[in-house]
Amino acid sequence: MNSTADELRAALDRLLDGLPPTQVTGTVERLMGHYRGHGTTGSPILRDRADVAAYAAYRMPATFQAVAGALTELADRMPGWSPSGHTDVGGGTGSAVWAAAARWPGQNRPTTVLDWAEPALELGRELAAASGDPALRAAQWCRQAFDDAPELPAADLVTVSYVLGELTGPARSAVVSAAAGAGRAVVLVEPGTPAGYLRIRQARDQLIAGGLTVLAPCPHDDRCPIEVGADWCHFAARVNRSALHRRIKGGSLPYEDEKYSYVAAVRDPGPATPAASRIVRRPQLRKGQVLLDLCEPEEGLRRGTVTKRDREQYRAARDAGWGAPWPPP
Repeated sequence: MNSTADELRAALDRLLDGLPPTQVTGTVERLMGHYRGHGTTGSPILRDRADVAAYAAYRMPATFQAVAGALTELADRMPGWSPSGHTDVGGGTGSAVWAAAARWPGQNRPTTVLDWAEPALELGRELAAASGDPALRAAQWCRQAFDDAPELPAADLVTVSYVLGELTGPARSAVVSAAAGAGRAVVLVEPGTPAGYLRIRQARDQLIAGGLTVLAPCPHDDRCPIEVGADWCHFAARVNRSALHRRIKGGSLPYEDEKYSYVAAVRDPGPATPAASRIVRRPQLRKGQVLLDLCEPEEGLRRGTVTKRDREQYRAARDAGWGAPWPPP
């Protein structure tokens, strides 16, 4: 996966080389207001080349890592499976198809990116052409509006990432329903904010009602045990920043953590099964013990304690990460 991430960063650096950071600041602030859930719209947020360049520089490395994290969890629940085709809904500049290429590299699977913003599709096509991955280079980039009755091409994998927050309520519901009907595996990713979590929670209910089985992150298909307004389910992906990325963001650290909420569900899961339970907060290290906040199939949310008395479990708990299944495979 690192090679694909490095390839993407290099492509962005080449694309944006010489772009003054101050030139994109105002555009970035407007875009981030939308992506953090401060408004919905019935038209594309990425309107022109300047918008798209700002988005790509500021957000694409992080959205790539978030989608890659969700796809990794799907792949871990379905060992040996790889998608024979991929449709990305609202794909914009292509973060999700880059993430799929990182997860299942070297496969020449049919790939289609749908978006309603032509400038985003143009830039995504340009970035993909610089990739060494056959699925990326051969991807079809198609303009499509997302209204109350979208038509999506069938594919083994359908992704919808960082787009539900842009849509009106009826269009959002229609896109999720269409994704459930078009894909064997459906992966939805939104920002890891309370609003993003609520969109994923609602979409999860739709996928289950549509006959799909949730494989990640939830260890069950029952009602989410989190009390709305008191907490939200989200995870974190570590993003390595390039020098250009640091300049655009005005930051000094060589990394950042992207918070995201997601759901991965499949139709006819076969031998695939959800995790026994899921770590839903950062493990807390204490003297001689590790505290794990778990989502479990039968007990809902539970605090678990692993002590040094069980050496094998203790070592595993110390190494476990936020969002990982528990116990580890």
